[in-house]
Amino acid sequence: MSGHSKWATIKHRKGAADKRRGKLFAKLIRQVEVAARQGGSDPEANPTLRTMFQKARDNSVPLDTIERAIKRGTGELEGVSYESVFYEGYASGGVALYVDALTDNRNRTSSEVRALFTRNGGSLAEPGAVAWQFERKGIVILDRAVDEEELMLVALEAGAENLVDEGDTWRLTCDPSDLLGLRESLDGAAIPIISAASTMLPISVVGIDNVEDARAVLRLIDALDDQDDVQDVYANFDVPDEVLQAAAN
Repeated sequence: MSGHSKWATIKHRKGAADKRRGKLFAKLIRQVEVAARQGGSDPEANPTLRTMFQKARDNSVPLDTIERAIKRGTGELEGVSYESVFYEGYASGGVALYVDALTDNRNRTSSEVRALFTRNGGSLAEPGAVAWQFERKGIVILDRAVDEEELMLVALEAGAENLVDEGDTWRLTCDPSDLLGLRESLDGAAIPIISAASTMLPISVVGIDNVEDARAVLRLIDALDDQDDVQDVYANFDVPDEVLQAAAN
């Protein structure tokens, strides 16, 4: 996961920001819409919607856009019906990939995802082949300048399980059900948050120390990320910083 999260940071810095921002907006809006359809329009009574709403706001999605997505989800406005689909597969070096998608056409999305795996040196696997290698967790990312002692004091009382130093940032891990409470506690203590989300973390990681293998894995992840129906791609690889930087060039 550390290799995957570092790559996301490098991509953000490298550019194509407007294009990626537009794709991110579209995916976040879809997530809000699905959350509203499944659990109703009240964020207080629908924790998933509350999380998606906050995620959208954190990424500067306009409030009126979010509100329209909620209304489409509840049927107040006409919209498309989406279903959740997961794909499992492998990239170069035996790296496991778990792909989360929302689609209005399962056959189309399955065909496109399969083609992306094939064209980028990967292979789809049977359902269940990869899922067991990941677990759902809440993740909060904070600036490394935040005082560790103060952060630990607030976070542990709010249900945080682990604090990891990732160089430029701190990473807090918690049970997904504790994510909203943890965020509220950090906000209440005036501790600035970079991001907070429910995600899938690998139970174990595959080390990659070869630039070509790293480049092949990243190429497949990028291709999947760019597919309109794919919401998230989770991977279980770890790679040294110097290899990751070389692969990004």
